[in-house]
Amino acid sequence: MNIMKKRHKKALYWIIAIVAVVTAAWAINSYSNQPGELDSFAQCLEDQGATFYGAYWCPACNQQKTMFGRSQDLLPYEECSLPNRGGRNELCTGLGIEGYPTWEFPDGERVTGVVSLEELSRKTSCELPS
Repeated sequence: MNIMKKRHKKALYWIIAIVAVVTAAWAINSYSNQPGELDSFAQCLEDQGATFYGAYWCPACNQQKTMFGRSQDLLPYEECSLPNRGGRNELCTGLGIEGYPTWEFPDGERVTGVVSLEELSRKTSCELPS
């Protein structure tokens, strides 16, 4: 009888673990499918002709992306780095992009460094959500 109790107890632990994993996976999936708070702002930046040039290894570029949270995938982003930090790609070399992050605006102005959301809003007339 003792062996049966141990087996039932072990089975119960497995069921609880499986339910916990499935619940966590569902919660993560539900969260990631939600629109980001800055989706419309990021889309507006692209629509207005702003471009964000950066490199995957650049801490400041990652800081800039993090400011957009889940909306960062909608940024008008151009990767400038070659794999293994092997220099700049042809696009960025041709445009003369030398520092990261670099934002280029429709009027041709460029700003290098992390740019605040408020400054991006001013330069593009894109409205930040309230």
